[in-house]
Amino acid sequence: MLRPVIVSALIAAGLCSVAHADVYRWVDDKGEPHYSDRWVPGSELIKSDKPHPQTPTPSSASSPTTTQHAASPAAADRANEEAVKQDVAKTRDVQCKQAKDRYQKAIDARRISKPSQPGDTEKVYMTDAESDAYRAQARSDVTLACGSAPPPVSIDTPIPEPKPLQE
Repeated sequence: MLRPVIVSALIAAGLCSVAHADVYRWVDDKGEPHYSDRWVPGSELIKSDKPHPQTPTPSSASSPTTTQHAASPAAADRANEEAVKQDVAKTRDVQCKQAKDRYQKAIDARRISKPSQPGDTEKVYMTDAESDAYRAQARSDVTLACGSAPPPVSIDTPIPEPKPLQE
């Protein structure tokens, strides 16, 4: 008899905590809206568990304070948007650098190895046609990640001599 009461009380407590949670809405890359109780970059707060003021107090009746109250969410939204833009810019810079490094390594390499199967100890190298396609894809990746094509490679630049290994 006590067990159903405890289970019912736990379920009721769980429902009450869910009912008072913040609700965020965001739209994914496919245009589908999603809802969550956790903030996701680019999401907007739809429902909050914070209490709303019932009546204006004498100190909040003045127009400057009311304007600050109304501007505060907008300022927070702008600050949030700016932070997201900075995060996106940093991520793009990293992706651009990685794409440029991959392209430069592909250009510098005389032979490019394929990813080997797990357990294989032998390297498998790409054919000349596969290497050319890999380099073309790497160049295209630089253009996509950086917004511009990498500078052309100068044929006149001498290839540095290999350094002897130190024993």
